[in-house]
Amino acid sequence: MTTLVTGSAGFIGFHVARELLERGEKVVGLDSVNDYYSQDIKWDRNSILEEYEDFDFYHEDLCNLKALKVLFEEKDIKRICHLAAQAGVRYSVENPYAYERSNLKGFTNVLEMARHHDVENLIYASSSSVYGGNEDIPYAVGDNVNEPVSYYAATKVANEVMAHSYSHLYDIPSTGLRFFTVYGPWGRPDMAMFKFTDRIVEGKPIEVYNYGDMERDFTYIDDIVEGVIASLERKYDYEIFNLGNNTPVELMEFIEMLEDTLGMEAEKDMKPIQPGDMKVTYADISGSKEKLGFEPKTDLREGIEKFVEWYKQYFGVDI
Repeated sequence: MTTLVTGSAGFIGFHVARELLERGEKVVGLDSVNDYYSQDIKWDRNSILEEYEDFDFYHEDLCNLKALKVLFEEKDIKRICHLAAQAGVRYSVENPYAYERSNLKGFTNVLEMARHHDVENLIYASSSSVYGGNEDIPYAVGDNVNEPVSYYAATKVANEVMAHSYSHLYDIPSTGLRFFTVYGPWGRPDMAMFKFTDRIVEGKPIEVYNYGDMERDFTYIDDIVEGVIASLERKYDYEIFNLGNNTPVELMEFIEMLEDTLGMEAEKDMKPIQPGDMKVTYADISGSKEKLGFEPKTDLREGIEKFVEWYKQYFGVDI
């Protein structure tokens, strides 16, 4: 069975593709390798995947429908794991058109491919950001998501609704996964774990938003991958799952853990909350446990240690 992994040079996509390949499955990767963050790390991830015999890579944009049609004509795609997107809450304030293009037009193209090529299962990335202004904690899948506080989140809500319409109209099994603050080796340089580590190592101040009064449900990449694979192996007419650690951690506590692991103290530049930011994320994973067998195993301190070890090796730094 061949699985198309979109965003295969991205953080989560890379790890999912590698795990599928390790299991002996065939993977087609697709990624535009855009410059939202370092293209070098994306190509380095891809070079690891290229070492597998059963991996084929297409350097294409999801918005190029002609290229997608060629891909589906050349490859017998049975499952789609759609992890490509324009990421980043704060960047969506600056450049909403990038999100409209990738997250709406690109996803429409994916849905059309699933419709016309008898795809057996469609898994796609949503986000904890969809919960927006919801004040009920922890966030449950059935909660209201009609009040997103960023355009990025709005596009993710739209993806869920779009997938529902295609599932209803064309009997496409589809599962949306709401990821909660994913981190770990090969992570995104624009996210707190990577960004803070960079700045602490370089002796530069870190920006601490809402004056540190925030909580995040940090979820280690290996746990996320298990949830994604479980979703690929099960078929539902239409489902949404939270994939989170179910253990929110205060931002200042997270920073202290990172400082301890690095053996360095961070200079902190305290800032007000930024437009589009959520104060708290906290996943109710009862549905994921019941239907996917999802059970996160990695606590934050262990995950930070694994990330820092990878960081030192990748950048060749001796901290």
